Amino acid sequence: MSTANKIIDGMSSLDAYLTTLTRPLVFTNGCFDILHRGHIAYLEEAAALGHSLIIGVNSDDSVRRLNKGPGRPINILEDRMVVLAGLACVDAVIAFEEDTPLKLIQHIKPDHLVKGGDWAIKDIVGAEDVINHGGHVHSIPFRYQRSTSALVEKLRST
Repeated sequence: MSTANKIIDGMSSLDAYLTTLTRPLVFTNGCFDILHRGHIAYLEEAAALGHSLIIGVNSDDSVRRLNKGPGRPINILEDRMVVLAGLACVDAVIAFEEDTPLKLIQHIKPDHLVKGGDWAIKDIVGAEDVINHGGHVHSIPFRYQRSTSALVEKLRST
């Protein structure tokens, strides 16, 4: 499938798109501002939990509200979505404007909800909803100690 076809254009297109994906569905979310090795390892491991991987991507305003640092996001939403959609392990990418992807999680009802190892399962947004509908929640340990914030800081200091 082409990269452009993996990008879901808002909630109005979500239902039709979901019918094209095979379950079990895996959902994760994040800013994915500057993709690095840690992201790739994490996304591949998340995708292996099911058949289809959907990524919720924070909008530019949402990233700014997360206080990731000055000038963030570095890459605009459209660029971040295209890069993610270009990954073989990714089946769909959708943006969200809110501070959390709770509405998306409740709508998609993924079989697996995944976050990185810095998240305790009890703190993962939407965990209770996913568990209540019979799904599973995972906190995937970091395989590589990488961070976009650290990378941005390194670039700014050189």
